Amino acid sequence: MTPSATDSPVPKGRSRRNFAGARPVMADVARLAGVSKQTVSRVLNDHPAVRPETREAVLDAMRTLGYRPSRSARSLASGRTRMLGVISFDAARYGPASILTAINTAAQEAGYLVSSIALDTADRDTVVEAVNRLSAEGADGVIAIAPQQWVGRALAETDVGTPLVVLESALDDSTPLVTGDSRTGARKATEHLLGLGHATVWHIAGPAGWTSADHRLASWQSTLQAAGADIPAPLAGDWSADSGYDLGRRLARRPEVTAVFASNDQMALGLLHALHESGRAVPGDVSVVGYDDIPEAAHLLPPLTTVRTDFAEIGTRSLRLLLDRIDGPGAPPRVDTLVPVDLVVRASSGPPRGR
Repeated sequence: MTPSATDSPVPKGRSRRNFAGARPVMADVARLAGVSKQTVSRVLNDHPAVRPETREAVLDAMRTLGYRPSRSARSLASGRTRMLGVISFDAARYGPASILTAINTAAQEAGYLVSSIALDTADRDTVVEAVNRLSAEGADGVIAIAPQQWVGRALAETDVGTPLVVLESALDDSTPLVTGDSRTGARKATEHLLGLGHATVWHIAGPAGWTSADHRLASWQSTLQAAGADIPAPLAGDWSADSGYDLGRRLARRPEVTAVFASNDQMALGLLHALHESGRAVPGDVSVVGYDDIPEAAHLLPPLTTVRTDFAEIGTRSLRLLLDRIDGPGAPPRVDTLVPVDLVVRASSGPPRGR
């Protein structure tokens, strides 16, 4: 009787599910042979530096698994796949979406394709799975848009095994970091409102644990402290216009509030709505400054004063850094790239009444 698939022996080191299910990939060969994926790639490329016994172990694992190199694997063996991986979180927000668009554009101009994975959660297992998927596809390098600090920690604990550039969260002393200059942006926003004559500035912060939100909060506090102004308790939003609206209703009931800096434009939009509903004029009663300069900011009523972040530049610089690491020998020292920001003054900010 011909044995069924379920009766087939399972090679040592392989689970039955992987052996009988998904097509084996380079990582499976490496695991069965007890070597790295780089060694498997060298065998595929007939690299002279591989020891004969190691080469035979890899070839034997390929035969056992019925492994056939995919197009990406063959490209990897020859040196390049011309494909880059991008891992993003909260990709629907304006900033990450704009960065991803810029990466795709710059990659296309450089002759690369981009494989993107958008994650809803940032636990270590999810990050590892995304990295492994991109690695199996043969990505020449990976860009991780990691706005939360715990995403950076998850990536730091993951053996990416390929050149990596990170946006927002620093990982270690070797991984390049690209980010907008949130500290300077928050300082400019706060100084602008103080310079108009406001006694202090209230703050609607982004969620704790997000690198940009934490940097803006800290810079807002230090700027008020340096000016000798009172530091009101910050209000924590979640980046959404709804949270800005809910917190704005609370601020609208406080007559002492004359200036508010919101950590992004969506929350500032909700704040404007709440102030309008409460009968508090902007900027006559309350001045408002946002952050990011979304395309709609210039068309709000009143047009929103905000901090402009060049997300396209962030995406382009991250792509250039990654290609430099792919092309360059060895691992160069980490390069921290702060992309400058600009304060865009519009009609939502002005001096307090009586000035």
